[in-house]
Amino acid sequence: MHHYPSRTCLCSPQSMLALIVIMSRSSSKPCVARVVLKKGKTQLFKDGSPMVYSGAVDRIIGRPPPRSGDIVLVADGAEKPIGWGMYNSVSMFCVRLMQLEEEATRDLSCALNMEKLLETRINEAIELRKSLGLPSASTNAFRLVNSEGDRLSGLIVDVFGDVAVIASSAAWVEKYKPEVEASVGRIDEINYINWRPSSEVLKEEGLDASNYKERDPSICPQRTKVTENGIFYAISLEGQKTGFYADQRENRQFISTISDGQRVLDMFCYSGGFALNAARGGAVNVIGVDSSLPAVELAKENIVLNNMDPGRITFLREDASEFMKGALSRNESWDIVILDPPKLAPRKKALQNASGMYRNLNSLAMQLTKRGGLLMTCSCSGAMTQSGMFLRILQGAASAAGRKITILREAGAACDHPIDPSYPEGKYLSNILLRVL
Repeated sequence: MHHYPSRTCLCSPQSMLALIVIMSRSSSKPCVARVVLKKGKTQLFKDGSPMVYSGAVDRIIGRPPPRSGDIVLVADGAEKPIGWGMYNSVSMFCVRLMQLEEEATRDLSCALNMEKLLETRINEAIELRKSLGLPSASTNAFRLVNSEGDRLSGLIVDVFGDVAVIASSAAWVEKYKPEVEASVGRIDEINYINWRPSSEVLKEEGLDASNYKERDPSICPQRTKVTENGIFYAISLEGQKTGFYADQRENRQFISTISDGQRVLDMFCYSGGFALNAARGGAVNVIGVDSSLPAVELAKENIVLNNMDPGRITFLREDASEFMKGALSRNESWDIVILDPPKLAPRKKALQNASGMYRNLNSLAMQLTKRGGLLMTCSCSGAMTQSGMFLRILQGAASAAGRKITILREAGAACDHPIDPSYPEGKYLSNILLRVL
Protein backbone atom coordinates (compact mmCIF):
# COMPACT_ATOMS: atom_id res chain seq x y z
CA MET A 1 0.00 0.00 0.00
CA HIS A 2 1.43 3.36 -1.02
CA HIS A 3 1.46 6.30 1.37
CA TYR A 4 1.27 9.36 -0.81
CA PRO A 5 -1.60 11.86 -0.88
CA SER A 6 -4.09 11.78 -3.70
CA ARG A 7 -3.32 13.74 -6.84
CA THR A 8 -5.99 16.29 -5.84
CA CYS A 9 -3.59 17.58 -3.15
CA LEU A 10 -1.17 18.66 -5.86
CA CYS A 11 -3.32 20.41 -8.43
CA SER A 12 -2.06 24.01 -8.27
CA PRO A 13 1.37 25.69 -8.33
CA GLN A 14 0.94 26.67 -4.68
CA SER A 15 -0.30 23.28 -3.48
CA MET A 16 3.06 21.67 -2.67
CA LEU A 17 4.19 24.69 -0.65
CA ALA A 18 0.77 24.86 0.98
CA LEU A 19 0.98 21.20 1.89
CA ILE A 20 4.44 21.70 3.42
CA VAL A 21 3.26 24.69 5.47
CA ILE A 22 0.15 22.88 6.69
CA MET A 23 2.11 19.79 7.64
CA SER A 24 4.79 21.77 9.47
CA ARG A 25 2.29 23.84 11.45
CA SER A 26 -0.65 21.54 11.97
CA SER A 27 -1.03 19.80 15.31
CA SER A 28 -3.39 17.28 13.77
CA LYS A 29 -2.25 13.91 12.47
CA PRO A 30 -0.17 14.43 9.29
CA CYS A 31 -0.79 12.27 6.22
CA VAL A 32 2.96 11.84 5.73
CA ALA A 33 5.48 11.46 8.58
CA ARG A 34 8.28 13.97 9.08
CA VAL A 35 11.91 13.06 9.73
CA VAL A 36 13.35 16.04 11.60
CA LEU A 37 17.09 16.67 11.26
CA LYS A 38 19.46 17.63 14.04
CA LYS A 39 20.60 21.23 14.28
CA GLY A 40 23.31 22.04 11.76
CA LYS A 41 22.60 19.07 9.48
CA THR A 42 20.20 20.72 7.05
CA GLN A 43 22.71 22.38 4.70
CA LEU A 44 24.36 19.06 3.87
CA PHE A 45 21.15 17.88 2.22
CA LYS A 46 20.29 21.23 0.66
CA ASP A 47 23.74 20.99 -0.96
CA GLY A 48 22.67 17.75 -2.60
CA SER A 49 23.61 14.79 -0.38
CA PRO A 50 20.97 12.12 -1.13
CA MET A 51 21.49 10.01 2.02
CA VAL A 52 20.11 10.94 5.43
CA TYR A 53 22.08 8.80 7.86
CA SER A 54 20.32 7.80 11.08
CA GLY A 55 22.88 9.83 13.07
CA ALA A 56 21.63 13.04 11.44
CA VAL A 57 18.04 12.51 12.63
CA ASP A 58 16.74 14.23 15.76
CA ARG A 59 13.20 12.87 15.85
CA ILE A 60 10.41 11.42 13.76
CA ILE A 61 6.91 12.88 13.85
CA GLY A 62 4.05 10.70 12.70
CA ARG A 63 1.36 8.43 14.07
CA PRO A 64 1.50 5.63 13.28
CA PRO A 65 5.28 5.85 12.74
CA PRO A 66 6.48 5.32 9.15
CA ARG A 67 7.50 1.86 7.99
CA SER A 68 10.41 0.90 5.75
CA GLY A 69 9.62 1.84 2.16
CA ASP A 70 7.20 4.64 3.12
CA ILE A 71 7.40 8.16 1.76
CA VAL A 72 8.40 10.74 4.39
CA LEU A 73 9.10 14.45 4.49
CA VAL A 74 12.55 15.50 5.67
CA ALA A 75 12.43 18.64 7.80
CA ASP A 76 14.86 21.05 9.43
CA GLY A 77 15.06 21.63 13.19
CA ALA A 78 12.09 24.02 13.02
CA GLU A 79 10.07 21.18 11.43
CA LYS A 80 9.94 22.95 8.07
CA PRO A 81 10.20 20.34 5.30
CA ILE A 82 13.18 20.65 2.97
CA GLY A 83 12.27 17.68 0.75
CA TRP A 84 10.96 14.14 0.69
CA GLY A 85 12.32 10.65 0.32
CA MET A 86 12.02 6.95 1.11
CA TYR A 87 12.23 5.87 4.74
CA ASN A 88 13.91 2.88 6.36
CA SER A 89 13.43 2.12 10.04
CA VAL A 90 16.50 -0.16 10.46
CA SER A 91 19.09 0.86 7.86
CA MET A 92 21.87 3.35 8.57
CA PHE A 93 20.35 5.11 5.54
CA CYS A 94 17.30 6.44 7.37
CA VAL A 95 16.02 8.34 4.32
CA ARG A 96 17.05 8.26 0.68
CA LEU A 97 16.13 11.76 -0.51
CA MET A 98 14.25 11.90 -3.80
CA GLN A 99 13.36 15.59 -4.21
CA LEU A 100 14.16 18.83 -2.41
CA GLU A 101 11.31 21.27 -1.73
CA GLU A 102 12.26 23.60 -4.59
CA GLU A 103 12.30 20.78 -7.14
CA ALA A 104 9.06 19.31 -5.82
CA THR A 105 7.38 22.70 -6.16
CA ARG A 106 8.74 23.08 -9.69
CA ASP A 107 7.65 19.56 -10.72
CA LEU A 108 4.33 18.94 -8.99
CA SER A 109 3.55 15.78 -10.94
CA CYS A 110 6.32 13.92 -9.08
CA ALA A 111 5.91 15.51 -5.64
CA LEU A 112 5.35 12.76 -3.04
CA ASN A 113 4.49 10.41 -5.90
CA MET A 114 7.07 7.63 -6.21
CA GLU A 115 5.36 5.96 -9.15
CA LYS A 116 5.49 9.13 -11.25
CA LEU A 117 9.02 9.97 -10.07
CA LEU A 118 10.23 6.50 -11.12
CA GLU A 119 8.76 6.94 -14.57
CA THR A 120 10.29 10.42 -14.93
CA ARG A 121 13.76 9.48 -13.69
CA ILE A 122 13.95 6.31 -15.80
CA ASN A 123 12.91 8.31 -18.89
CA GLU A 124 15.66 10.84 -18.07
CA ALA A 125 18.14 7.96 -17.73
CA ILE A 126 17.12 6.64 -21.16
CA GLU A 127 17.63 10.06 -22.74
CA LEU A 128 21.05 10.44 -21.08
CA ARG A 129 22.22 7.09 -22.47
CA LYS A 130 20.94 8.04 -25.92
CA SER A 131 23.05 11.20 -25.73
CA LEU A 132 26.04 8.95 -24.92
CA GLY A 133 25.33 6.80 -27.98
CA LEU A 134 23.84 3.86 -26.07
CA PRO A 135 22.60 1.51 -27.30
CA SER A 136 24.30 1.45 -30.71
CA ALA A 137 24.91 -0.98 -33.56
CA SER A 138 28.18 -2.06 -31.91
CA THR A 139 27.12 -1.95 -28.22
CA ASN A 140 23.85 -3.11 -26.67
CA ALA A 141 25.13 -3.86 -23.15
CA PHE A 142 25.11 -0.86 -20.81
CA ARG A 143 23.92 0.51 -17.47
CA LEU A 144 20.60 2.29 -17.71
CA VAL A 145 20.15 3.31 -14.05
CA ASN A 146 23.09 3.79 -11.68
CA SER A 147 21.56 4.30 -8.24
CA GLU A 148 22.47 7.73 -6.77
CA GLY A 149 24.04 8.79 -10.08
CA ASP A 150 20.59 8.67 -11.68
CA ARG A 151 18.87 9.90 -8.50
CA LEU A 152 17.24 6.56 -7.70
CA SER A 153 19.30 5.42 -4.73
CA GLY A 154 19.21 1.65 -4.29
CA LEU A 155 18.20 0.85 -7.87
CA ILE A 156 20.49 -0.44 -10.63
CA VAL A 157 19.30 -1.44 -14.10
CA ASP A 158 21.62 -3.05 -16.63
CA VAL A 159 20.43 -3.61 -20.20
CA PHE A 160 21.72 -6.61 -22.14
CA GLY A 161 20.11 -6.55 -25.57
CA ASP A 162 16.41 -7.20 -24.95
CA VAL A 163 16.93 -8.18 -21.30
CA ALA A 164 16.88 -5.72 -18.39
CA VAL A 165 18.51 -6.90 -15.17
CA ILE A 166 17.22 -4.98 -12.15
CA ALA A 167 19.46 -5.10 -9.07
CA SER A 168 17.60 -4.09 -5.92
CA SER A 169 19.47 -2.94 -2.80
CA ALA A 170 16.88 -0.86 -0.91
CA ALA A 171 13.63 -1.61 0.88
CA TRP A 172 11.74 0.95 -1.19
CA VAL A 173 12.80 -0.75 -4.43
CA GLU A 174 11.33 -4.05 -3.23
CA LYS A 175 8.14 -2.29 -2.15
CA TYR A 176 7.78 -0.60 -5.54
CA LYS A 177 8.82 -3.65 -7.56
CA PRO A 178 5.67 -3.63 -9.78
CA GLU A 179 6.15 0.08 -10.57
CA VAL A 180 9.88 -0.38 -11.30
CA GLU A 181 9.17 -3.33 -13.60
CA ALA A 182 6.38 -1.43 -15.34
CA SER A 183 8.63 1.59 -16.02
CA VAL A 184 11.46 -0.57 -17.36
CA GLY A 185 9.06 -2.82 -19.25
CA ARG A 186 7.75 0.16 -21.24
CA ILE A 187 11.13 0.50 -22.98
CA ASP A 188 10.62 -0.61 -26.59
CA GLU A 189 13.74 -2.79 -26.81
CA ILE A 190 13.10 -4.70 -23.55
CA ASN A 191 11.35 -8.07 -23.82
CA TYR A 192 12.53 -9.69 -20.57
CA ILE A 193 13.13 -8.49 -17.02
CA ASN A 194 15.40 -10.30 -14.54
CA TRP A 195 15.00 -9.17 -10.90
CA ARG A 196 18.21 -9.61 -8.85
CA PRO A 197 17.81 -8.73 -5.16
CA SER A 198 21.17 -7.91 -3.53
CA SER A 199 20.76 -10.31 -0.61
CA GLU A 200 23.52 -9.08 1.69
CA VAL A 201 22.63 -5.40 1.28
CA LEU A 202 18.91 -6.05 1.71
CA LYS A 203 19.63 -7.78 5.02
CA GLU A 204 21.05 -4.46 6.21
CA GLU A 205 17.82 -2.87 4.97
CA GLY A 206 15.89 -5.16 7.32
CA LEU A 207 14.64 -7.52 4.62
CA ASP A 208 15.01 -11.27 4.32
CA ALA A 209 16.10 -11.48 0.70
CA SER A 210 15.39 -15.23 0.62
CA ASN A 211 11.73 -14.25 0.40
CA TYR A 212 12.35 -12.33 -2.80
CA LYS A 213 12.17 -14.21 -6.04
CA GLU A 214 14.82 -13.78 -8.71
CA ARG A 215 14.64 -14.81 -12.35
CA ASP A 216 11.51 -16.70 -13.39
CA PRO A 217 12.81 -19.23 -15.96
CA SER A 218 9.40 -19.32 -17.63
CA ILE A 219 9.52 -15.56 -18.25
CA CYS A 220 13.23 -14.70 -18.55
CA PRO A 221 15.90 -16.80 -20.29
CA GLN A 222 18.95 -18.09 -18.41
CA ARG A 223 21.32 -16.97 -21.14
CA THR A 224 21.53 -14.16 -23.65
CA LYS A 225 24.04 -12.70 -26.11
CA VAL A 226 25.22 -9.10 -26.37
CA THR A 227 27.70 -7.07 -28.35
CA GLU A 228 30.11 -4.53 -26.86
CA ASN A 229 32.37 -2.47 -29.10
CA GLY A 230 31.74 -5.02 -31.84
CA ILE A 231 32.72 -8.07 -29.72
CA PHE A 232 30.10 -10.71 -28.91
CA TYR A 233 29.61 -12.07 -25.40
CA ALA A 234 27.48 -14.89 -24.06
CA ILE A 235 25.97 -13.83 -20.74
CA SER A 236 24.66 -16.02 -17.95
CA LEU A 237 21.88 -14.18 -16.16
CA GLU A 238 22.73 -16.27 -13.10
CA GLY A 239 26.37 -15.11 -13.25
CA GLN A 240 28.31 -12.61 -11.15
CA LYS A 241 26.71 -9.26 -10.30
CA THR A 242 24.08 -8.64 -13.00
CA GLY A 243 25.80 -11.08 -15.39
CA PHE A 244 28.25 -8.75 -17.13
CA TYR A 245 30.64 -5.96 -16.08
CA ALA A 246 29.59 -3.08 -18.31
CA ASP A 247 31.58 -0.67 -16.12
CA GLN A 248 34.90 -1.75 -17.72
CA ARG A 249 33.70 -1.23 -21.31
CA GLU A 250 35.89 1.82 -22.06
CA ASN A 251 38.90 0.27 -20.34
CA ARG A 252 38.50 -2.96 -22.32
CA GLN A 253 38.39 -0.96 -25.55
CA PHE A 254 41.56 0.88 -24.50
CA ILE A 255 43.35 -2.47 -24.12
CA SER A 256 42.44 -3.31 -27.72
CA THR A 257 44.28 -0.15 -28.88
CA ILE A 258 47.62 -1.08 -27.24
CA SER A 259 47.78 -4.85 -27.77
CA ASP A 260 49.02 -5.15 -31.35
CA GLY A 261 51.94 -7.58 -31.44
CA GLN A 262 51.92 -8.03 -27.65
CA ARG A 263 51.76 -11.04 -25.35
CA VAL A 264 48.90 -10.44 -22.90
CA LEU A 265 47.91 -12.02 -19.57
CA ASP A 266 44.37 -11.40 -18.23
CA MET A 267 44.05 -12.37 -14.55
CA PHE A 268 40.57 -12.82 -13.04
CA CYS A 269 39.32 -12.78 -16.62
CA TYR A 270 35.65 -13.74 -15.90
CA SER A 271 34.04 -14.13 -19.35
CA GLY A 272 37.16 -12.86 -21.13
CA GLY A 273 36.42 -9.18 -21.76
CA PHE A 274 39.97 -7.83 -21.60
CA ALA A 275 41.45 -10.93 -23.24
CA LEU A 276 39.03 -10.80 -26.18
CA ASN A 277 39.75 -7.10 -26.71
CA ALA A 278 43.50 -7.79 -26.66
CA ALA A 279 43.06 -10.52 -29.28
CA ARG A 280 40.86 -8.25 -31.42
CA GLY A 281 43.55 -5.58 -31.09
CA GLY A 282 46.21 -7.83 -32.61
CA ALA A 283 47.89 -9.51 -29.62
CA VAL A 284 50.04 -12.43 -30.75
CA ASN A 285 49.19 -14.51 -27.68
CA VAL A 286 46.59 -14.09 -24.92
CA ILE A 287 46.02 -16.09 -21.73
CA GLY A 288 43.01 -15.55 -19.48
CA VAL A 289 42.88 -17.07 -15.99
CA ASP A 290 39.91 -17.41 -13.61
CA SER A 291 39.11 -19.78 -10.74
CA SER A 292 35.43 -20.03 -11.73
CA LEU A 293 34.57 -22.90 -14.06
CA PRO A 294 31.33 -21.26 -15.33
CA ALA A 295 33.31 -18.07 -16.09
CA VAL A 296 36.00 -19.94 -18.03
CA GLU A 297 33.34 -21.87 -19.96
CA LEU A 298 31.69 -18.57 -20.93
CA ALA A 299 35.06 -17.17 -22.01
CA LYS A 300 35.77 -20.22 -24.19
CA GLU A 301 32.31 -19.89 -25.72
CA ASN A 302 33.12 -16.27 -26.53
CA ILE A 303 36.19 -17.33 -28.55
CA VAL A 304 33.86 -19.32 -30.83
CA LEU A 305 31.24 -16.54 -30.95
CA ASN A 306 33.86 -14.13 -32.30
CA ASN A 307 35.51 -16.57 -34.72
CA MET A 308 38.86 -16.06 -32.98
CA ASP A 309 41.84 -18.36 -33.38
CA PRO A 310 41.83 -20.70 -30.33
CA GLY A 311 45.57 -21.16 -30.83
CA ARG A 312 46.12 -17.47 -30.10
CA ILE A 313 43.81 -17.08 -27.08
CA THR A 314 43.57 -19.54 -24.18
CA PHE A 315 41.44 -19.58 -21.03
CA LEU A 316 42.53 -21.53 -17.97
CA ARG A 317 40.71 -22.41 -14.78
CA GLU A 318 43.21 -21.86 -11.98
CA ASP A 319 43.67 -19.93 -8.74
CA ALA A 320 45.21 -16.55 -9.59
CA SER A 321 47.96 -16.58 -6.97
CA GLU A 322 48.93 -20.18 -7.74
CA PHE A 323 49.05 -19.46 -11.48
CA MET A 324 51.24 -16.37 -11.02
CA LYS A 325 53.61 -18.14 -8.62
CA GLY A 326 53.93 -21.03 -11.07
CA ALA A 327 54.59 -18.68 -13.97
CA LEU A 328 57.28 -16.89 -11.93
CA SER A 329 58.97 -20.21 -11.16
CA ARG A 330 59.13 -20.81 -14.92
CA ASN A 331 60.55 -17.30 -15.53
CA GLU A 332 57.60 -16.36 -17.70
CA SER A 333 56.67 -12.74 -18.43
CA TRP A 334 54.15 -10.79 -20.51
CA ASP A 335 54.17 -7.45 -22.34
CA ILE A 336 50.78 -6.51 -20.87
CA VAL A 337 49.22 -7.88 -17.68
CA ILE A 338 45.65 -7.11 -16.59
CA LEU A 339 44.73 -7.66 -12.93
CA ASP A 340 41.01 -7.24 -12.18
CA PRO A 341 40.23 -9.12 -8.92
CA PRO A 342 36.77 -9.37 -7.34
CA LYS A 343 35.66 -7.02 -4.58
CA LEU A 344 38.20 -7.71 -1.82
CA ALA A 345 37.02 -4.93 0.53
CA PRO A 346 33.22 -4.80 0.55
CA ARG A 347 33.31 -2.75 3.77
CA LYS A 348 35.76 -0.33 5.42
CA LYS A 349 36.40 -2.85 8.19
CA ALA A 350 37.80 -5.24 5.57
CA LEU A 351 40.29 -2.67 4.24
CA GLN A 352 43.32 -3.76 6.26
CA ASN A 353 43.03 -7.40 5.23
CA ALA A 354 42.19 -6.44 1.64
CA SER A 355 45.22 -4.12 1.48
CA GLY A 356 47.54 -7.07 2.04
CA MET A 357 45.77 -9.11 -0.66
CA TYR A 358 45.95 -6.25 -3.17
CA ARG A 359 49.63 -5.73 -2.40
CA ASN A 360 50.49 -9.42 -2.80
CA LEU A 361 48.51 -9.86 -6.02
CA ASN A 362 50.00 -6.71 -7.57
CA SER A 363 53.52 -7.65 -6.51
CA LEU A 364 53.15 -10.99 -8.31
CA ALA A 365 51.62 -9.29 -11.38
CA MET A 366 54.47 -6.74 -11.53
CA GLN A 367 57.05 -9.51 -11.46
CA LEU A 368 55.24 -11.15 -14.40
CA THR A 369 55.30 -7.91 -16.39
CA LYS A 370 58.41 -7.65 -18.55
CA ARG A 371 60.60 -4.64 -17.75
CA GLY A 372 59.17 -1.70 -19.67
CA GLY A 373 55.84 -3.52 -20.02
CA LEU A 374 52.38 -2.45 -18.88
CA LEU A 375 50.18 -3.50 -15.98
CA MET A 376 46.51 -2.51 -15.92
CA THR A 377 45.45 -3.04 -12.31
CA CYS A 378 41.95 -2.59 -10.92
CA SER A 379 39.99 -2.38 -7.71
CA CYS A 380 36.19 -2.62 -7.72
CA SER A 381 36.05 -2.23 -3.92
CA GLY A 382 34.36 1.06 -3.10
CA ALA A 383 36.03 1.13 0.31
CA MET A 384 39.46 0.88 -1.34
CA THR A 385 38.79 3.44 -4.08
CA GLN A 386 37.29 5.96 -1.63
CA SER A 387 40.12 5.46 0.90
CA GLY A 388 42.71 6.90 -1.50
CA MET A 389 45.07 4.10 -0.47
CA PHE A 390 45.26 2.20 -3.75
CA LEU A 391 48.23 4.06 -5.23
CA ARG A 392 50.19 3.69 -1.97
CA ILE A 393 49.46 -0.03 -2.00
CA LEU A 394 50.69 -0.25 -5.60
CA GLN A 395 53.90 1.54 -4.63
CA GLY A 396 54.35 -0.91 -1.76
CA ALA A 397 53.78 -3.80 -4.18
CA ALA A 398 56.40 -2.37 -6.53
CA SER A 399 58.94 -2.13 -3.70
CA ALA A 400 58.23 -5.73 -2.68
CA ALA A 401 58.63 -6.84 -6.30
CA GLY A 402 61.87 -4.91 -6.76
CA ARG A 403 60.29 -2.86 -9.53
CA LYS A 404 59.78 0.82 -10.35
CA ILE A 405 56.35 1.96 -11.56
CA THR A 406 55.00 5.06 -13.26
CA ILE A 407 51.33 5.93 -13.75
CA LEU A 408 50.22 6.29 -17.38
CA ARG A 409 46.44 6.39 -17.06
CA GLU A 410 43.81 6.54 -14.32
CA ALA A 411 40.19 5.69 -15.08
CA GLY A 412 36.97 4.56 -13.44
CA ALA A 413 33.67 3.16 -14.62
CA ALA A 414 32.30 3.88 -18.10
CA CYS A 415 30.29 7.06 -18.70
CA ASP A 416 26.95 5.25 -18.36
CA HIS A 417 27.80 4.88 -14.63
CA PRO A 418 27.27 8.52 -13.49
CA ILE A 419 28.35 9.53 -9.97
CA ASP A 420 26.69 12.15 -7.77
CA PRO A 421 29.57 14.35 -6.49
CA SER A 422 27.62 15.02 -3.29
CA TYR A 423 27.67 11.24 -2.70
CA PRO A 424 31.27 10.22 -3.48
CA GLU A 425 30.55 6.80 -1.92
CA GLY A 426 29.06 5.95 -5.32
CA LYS A 427 32.57 5.86 -6.80
CA TYR A 428 33.92 2.33 -6.59
CA LEU A 429 36.04 1.35 -9.61
CA SER A 430 39.73 2.20 -9.93
CA ASN A 431 41.55 1.29 -13.15
CA ILE A 432 45.22 2.29 -13.27
CA LEU A 433 47.67 1.66 -16.11
CA LEU A 434 51.26 1.36 -14.94
CA ARG A 435 54.59 1.12 -16.70
CA VAL A 436 56.67 -1.45 -14.85
CA LEU A 437 60.47 -1.09 -14.92
